[in-house]
Amino acid sequence: MTSGTTGDPTGDTTGGATRGATASGTATTDSITTDSMTRERVLAVCRSNWEYRGIDDASVRAMLAELAVRLDEAAATGRTPREVVGADIKAFAASSARARTPLRRRVLRMAALVPFAAGVVLLFSHLIGWTAVLEITPGRIAFWAALGVATVALELRRGALGLGKEWLVGFAAGLPALILAEWLAGPEPLFGMPLWGTVLLTMPGIACLVAERRRGKSVPGEPPQA
Repeated sequence: MTSGTTGDPTGDTTGGATRGATASGTATTDSITTDSMTRERVLAVCRSNWEYRGIDDASVRAMLAELAVRLDEAAATGRTPREVVGADIKAFAASSARARTPLRRRVLRMAALVPFAAGVVLLFSHLIGWTAVLEITPGRIAFWAALGVATVALELRRGALGLGKEWLVGFAAGLPALILAEWLAGPEPLFGMPLWGTVLLTMPGIACLVAERRRGKSVPGEPPQA
């Protein structure tokens, strides 16, 4: 008697080869993804983030030395940088900065940068309207409040996203707030903001950014990482 069914060796071989190729491709992709986060890149991104946040030079050097030791110890045991810092280097750097930077200093920095962001928007409004006194409506107040919240959240969570991305996120949060406030409270102006008042709003933030830029230039190294 002959058996009713027989296996297809060709089909099995083809299927096995396909599965093997797929597994090999997946392994190669995973290897490329993992290898892209090198020790040098982790240290460079963390340094850029910490300097951007205004951490003093001595603390930055100490934090980098501690992180380098952790990465070297992990490499000696066969662990990758991704296993040490996680998938998001900026989030790791922000968490480390929060642990090192006193709360009072972070609050003061935010208190300087939020009015600066509002002042820059106001200056553009003065220029576009070509007026020395800008009428402040409920919608504009809501816009600045949302912009400030978005700016603070980004600063505390990730540090530097880049000026363009930070403004893009801020406007994405501010425009809906402006439209909703204008719809609920109306477009009637509440008070007038003179040009000199707008300039005063930007002064603390400018001083903070200039001080941080000078502090960052005092440490030789690679340029900030995106």
